[in-house]
Amino acid sequence: MKLTIALPAALLVMAAPAMAADGPTDPQIAHIAYTAGAIDIAAGKQALARSHNKEVRSFAQEMVRDHQAVNDKALALVKKLHVTPQDNPTSDALSKQAKATLDKLSHLSGSAYDRAYVANEVAYHNTVNGALEKTLIPSADNAELKSLLETGLTLFREHEAHAEHVAKDLK
Repeated sequence: MKLTIALPAALLVMAAPAMAADGPTDPQIAHIAYTAGAIDIAAGKQALARSHNKEVRSFAQEMVRDHQAVNDKALALVKKLHVTPQDNPTSDALSKQAKATLDKLSHLSGSAYDRAYVANEVAYHNTVNGALEKTLIPSADNAELKSLLETGLTLFREHEAHAEHVAKDLK
């Protein structure tokens, strides 16, 4: 069974008209980045509840730990800067697509689940990394926000490589 992965397509709306003509604002970026992290935390928790594969579980634990750490830093930063993350059509679309993807994954089990989860993680990190690199980081005005996004991008590139490695092992 091939699972259609809808989540990365939602991230492509990063450049959609929902944002200002020159890109998203810092409050919008904060909300998009936090939402993307929360989505991967939820996916990791689902994998921990459903998978029995040691390598998949280890990867899922890494996703939960690392994305929670980045989201904690993001929350501390917006509090320090007195910025209120701004809900926007991109973060709303991300949440909606994540719910649909988690629902699709919830109907799978065993190795079919493991392969679909990891394939989604590869695609998700690839798309998030592209959005960080091409839209969110260049659009960020605040230097501390930009720095946090750049740190996240470095970590999330490692996640993408790790997910690709796990996917290769699952074939």
